[in-house]
Amino acid sequence: MTAKSSDNLPDYARNAINLASAGLGARAIDVTDQFFAPLARMLAPTDPVFIPDKYDDNGKWMDGWETRRRRNGGHDIGTIALAARGRITGFNVDTRHFTGNNAPACRIEACDILTDPNATTRWTEILPTVPLDPDSEHFFACGNDQLWTHLRLHIYPDGGVARLRVFGEPYLDPERVANEEIDLAASLNGGRGLAYSDSHYGSIQQLLAPGRGENMGDGWETRRRRKPGYDWAIIELGARGTVSRVVVDTAHFKGNYPDACAIQAADLTSFSGNLNDAIVSSSLFWETLLPLKKLSADTEHVFSGSDEIESIGPVTHVRLNIFPDGGISRLRLFGRVA
Repeated sequence: MTAKSSDNLPDYARNAINLASAGLGARAIDVTDQFFAPLARMLAPTDPVFIPDKYDDNGKWMDGWETRRRRNGGHDIGTIALAARGRITGFNVDTRHFTGNNAPACRIEACDILTDPNATTRWTEILPTVPLDPDSEHFFACGNDQLWTHLRLHIYPDGGVARLRVFGEPYLDPERVANEEIDLAASLNGGRGLAYSDSHYGSIQQLLAPGRGENMGDGWETRRRRKPGYDWAIIELGARGTVSRVVVDTAHFKGNYPDACAIQAADLTSFSGNLNDAIVSSSLFWETLLPLKKLSADTEHVFSGSDEIESIGPVTHVRLNIFPDGGISRLRLFGRVA
C-alpha cells in the first residue's frame, strides 16, 4: 500500500469504475455522526471544492463527510452501499481541503449481502488501519478479490474525509442476463472508457453513467477543434456481445453538439500482447458498427435494425467517432451477451 499523487495514478485506478460514486447509484446507509457534513456528500462524483466564506448552522461548510470532535472515546463509522456488486482493486481516501480537521487514520471493511446490513452482518477487513495526511489524496491497493456490495469506513477517532473513491469492476452475472437485452456499455455492467482524443470539458466515463445527463457538464465534451480531423473515444464493453441498438444522446448540448458520429467495433477476446499499447492504433482499422449519422442538438438519437446497425457479430470494444468535435451526454449499446 502506497500513497501517490493523482497526477500519477496507480494501475488499479486508471480507467477504473468508482463503485462508491453517487452518480452511479452508491448511497449512504448509516453513520455514527455527521454533525458538520453528511456522509452522502463524500460519495459525490465531482472533485471536492473549498468555499472560504460558506458557513451553515453548525459551522464551516465542508465538501465531504465531517464528524464532531469526540470527547468520550471510540471512533466514527460510515456505512455505504456500492453502486454495484463488484470486485475492488483499490481506494482513494481523499482529505483535500481538510487541513486541521481531517481524519488522522482509517480502516475499511466490506460485506456481500442482498439487503442493507444490520447488527448481525458479518464484516471482512479489506483495508487495515492506515494513516491519513491533511489535504491529500491517499491511494491504497486492495488485495482481496472477492465480490462486495457494502463498505464500512472507520475513521480514527473523528474528523473529515472529502471523498472516498472505490476502484473496481462491477460483476455482471451471466445467468442473470442470459437471453436478455442489456446495455453492454453501461458502467454498472462493467463498461469503461479506455482512451480518447480529447476530454477538455468532460469525462468519457460519464458517457456510460445511468440515466440521462443532468446538465451540460454531465457528459463528454471536447474542446473546439481548430485543425483537421475529428475526436474519438474508445470504450471497453462490460461483456462480449452482439449490438442491436445504439443510443447517442446529446442532451443539454445545443450549440456544441457534434455534427455527426460513427462507431467502429472489434472483438479483441483472443488478442495476445499488451492490449493497452495496441488499442488506439488498431482501432483505426476496426469494422464499422454504425455508419456515419447526422446528429441534432439536445436529442436522444436511437439507431436500430439491419438498415442502420451493421451485422459484424460479437464485439468487446467500440470506438465512438464524433465529427468534428463537441459534446455527447450518453452512449448506450444495447445487445445480448455472446
